[in-house]
Amino acid sequence: MPSTAIRYRVDTADTVRSASSSTASAPDFIAIGSTLRRLLQQMQVAGPSVPLASFEGEPGTGKHLLAFTMHQHSSVAALPFRRADAAQWLASEPEPTTLRGTLYLERVDQLSPSGQSLLMQFLKSLEDAPLPDFQLRVASHSSLRQLASQSLYLADLAFRLSAVRFLLPPLRDHREDIAALAQSLIGRICLRYRRPPATLAPGVLPRLLQHPWVGNVRELASQLEAAILASPDGVLVPECFDLPVRAATTTLITTNAELVVDDYSTDLTLDAVILRHLQRVLEINRGNKLRAARQLGISRSTLYRLLAGQSAVQD
Repeated sequence: MPSTAIRYRVDTADTVRSASSSTASAPDFIAIGSTLRRLLQQMQVAGPSVPLASFEGEPGTGKHLLAFTMHQHSSVAALPFRRADAAQWLASEPEPTTLRGTLYLERVDQLSPSGQSLLMQFLKSLEDAPLPDFQLRVASHSSLRQLASQSLYLADLAFRLSAVRFLLPPLRDHREDIAALAQSLIGRICLRYRRPPATLAPGVLPRLLQHPWVGNVRELASQLEAAILASPDGVLVPECFDLPVRAATTTLITTNAELVVDDYSTDLTLDAVILRHLQRVLEINRGNKLRAARQLGISRSTLYRLLAGQSAVQD
């Protein structure tokens, strides 16, 4: 039976898994780089009891997944998690006293002025009569505070919603997470279609790392799903992907340092990619392990452990 334990792994690869769902039914929120690791740390502090939080980011960046993960580690984890369009839910004239668990409202930045007024009234009703078993999560593609500064959103509402705010970066800004995300997505997609585990052929990972990913993680998942269905033997070759062909040698700038992909024939396992990245950061810092660890967002002991060959991936 798959493990259902909560796991916070504060080393090179952080994975948070659902407390009440197996890995087959709930995806992992994976963080390799320091940007997403900070989000997990923020969630760990705010998640258990904060009644209201907002999630901002481009479409496909993982707002819903992070909100769901936060629910699973909250004081209402045993109660339902409901996802709804903000405008449609407000139009249904909800009765606040019946609400329990977590309500996740999407596209609050697209609410009309009348919809914003309705949401403000709802928040005020919660302030007047707090619900002990209810948490509200809202999601937007745009910054609510910025919209308010442009007089496009009720300022009072924007600041109430964004008092506790999670900013999810686009995938192009945390490319160091792509290899681990791809590995996780491949496993889930193969499980969904009842296929044997698929693998990335040599030459594919460098192309994934350099692709702009305008659609973020959702686009990555779509590309991998199409590739898996197009592959007759489970080996995902470059021809299975609808990605532009670029030069074999590419230097990628990540949020931590430069990740160098030497050629398509190199070892493309996740541990090998991480090790090459660590060695590159050490080169940039002229062998100073303390400075390299700080730049990577990990402890020096974790850096020593990974350089010694211990795996960053825990099954």
